[in-house]
Amino acid sequence: MASTYTSNGGIEKIGIGDQANTWGPTTNLNFDIIDRLINGEGTIDLSSSGAAHTLPTTDGTLSDGMFRVLVLSGATEACAITISPNNAQKVYFVVNSSGFDCTFSQGSGSNVSVTNGQKKIIYADGAGSTAAVSEIADDLSILDVTTLGTSQAGKVLTADANGDVIASEEFIAKSYNDTYAAVSSTSNATALNCEVGNVFSSTLSENTTFTFTNPPTTGTAYGFTLQIIQDGSASGFTVTWPAAVDWPSATAPTLTATANGVDQFSFYTHDGGTTWYGFVLGQSLG
Repeated sequence: MASTYTSNGGIEKIGIGDQANTWGPTTNLNFDIIDRLINGEGTIDLSSSGAAHTLPTTDGTLSDGMFRVLVLSGATEACAITISPNNAQKVYFVVNSSGFDCTFSQGSGSNVSVTNGQKKIIYADGAGSTAAVSEIADDLSILDVTTLGTSQAGKVLTADANGDVIASEEFIAKSYNDTYAAVSSTSNATALNCEVGNVFSSTLSENTTFTFTNPPTTGTAYGFTLQIIQDGSASGFTVTWPAAVDWPSATAPTLTATANGVDQFSFYTHDGGTTWYGFVLGQSLG
């Protein structure tokens, strides 16, 4: 009875009574194929492929289509990669470091494009001439943040040039910590940099004028709390707030003047700092 082969991996199934006393090499090859199918990572060299490349799974032969992880390299132009045969079901982890975008197809059905530098998990359904390739996950590093200052479609988290992380979907955290930053006055001026955090403290040692710098752009809401502490001199130092701060009843609060007195405020903007809404959280807390 002649050997047959598994439909998806090309593993040889020795026929009954065949390869008597010589089945060892076939069995060893089968183990090598299984190892490649389960955990194998292979570099797919596209340097001589031009615009088209076939990714084969050949029965009974170690071939590139058997790798689980495909690392694309050396492309000279955008490349269309055809998964062969079209009746084999496949799941691939694709790492495109080829220098060009590559598209995977198997039949006349849908295909998947993997942008240069991107990682994707793809599935070929093995449906014959109408076979389709689809994405199991948009990006293998689905919780990864893009390179600072870049934006990449399909990433759940994106980092802009300022290091701000943007989530494309609802973000739910069991708990989180805010960055706490102390700011101080120099020559009667205090600059509060919104990029630094969301909780600030300032101990007054002189009268000072506040400026709020680097808020997010219009359309992104941002808020912070600010703790104002008088030093121990009981001098009753005062604060001049930015003109953009809108206080309830258009009246700025009077600071606690006693030594070590503590006042707590909250500020909020959604238009890039054109308008800040200021609120008193508590006074004379010290």
